[in-house]
Amino acid sequence: MGQVSFQTKQEMRRHVLDLIKSQKEEVALKKNREIFEKFLLLPVFVKARTVLFYVSCRGEVDTFAMMNRAIELGKRVAVPLVVKEEKKIIPVVIKATNELKTGTYGILEPQQDNSLGRLPFDEIDLVVVPGLAFDRLGNRLGRGAGYYDRLISILPLNTPTIGLAYDLQIVSAIPFLEAHDRPVTVVLSNN
Repeated sequence: MGQVSFQTKQEMRRHVLDLIKSQKEEVALKKNREIFEKFLLLPVFVKARTVLFYVSCRGEVDTFAMMNRAIELGKRVAVPLVVKEEKKIIPVVIKATNELKTGTYGILEPQQDNSLGRLPFDEIDLVVVPGLAFDRLGNRLGRGAGYYDRLISILPLNTPTIGLAYDLQIVSAIPFLEAHDRPVTVVLSNN
């Protein structure tokens, strides 16, 4: 991303969002394919029986192809159900991506009444984490609400976490890290 200096996390968020918005759709599709192919070969994915994926929105690395392939491979796939009042994520198992409905923040999520599919954190073998920017040490810049920092902090310590990012989301360092910020184990990019 070059050597751009930021005074605040919010400045960096705006800058990265502008870069993402200016990326041409065909370029994003190509990068998504490259990341998808790398993801399928990751030993932690191959070995995982249960994977918690974020549900991608416009501008984020696509997780739908990954979720669909994981389901085809017989893996148990979970996605976040956001409890806004408590600022927490509840992992819920899904059978297909087409059962997701628009939920909190306009993001697709499992239906509220799907409490039978709630998944204990210690049954998750791998977590796929979104972020606006990542550095090579796995530090991440989220959207500011802290949902994934809280989630990562309550996972069993040995649970691998993977951040997905386009090359333009990789920075030399995330500024102004705070005690509650949680890094991911691995950052997977098209580069």
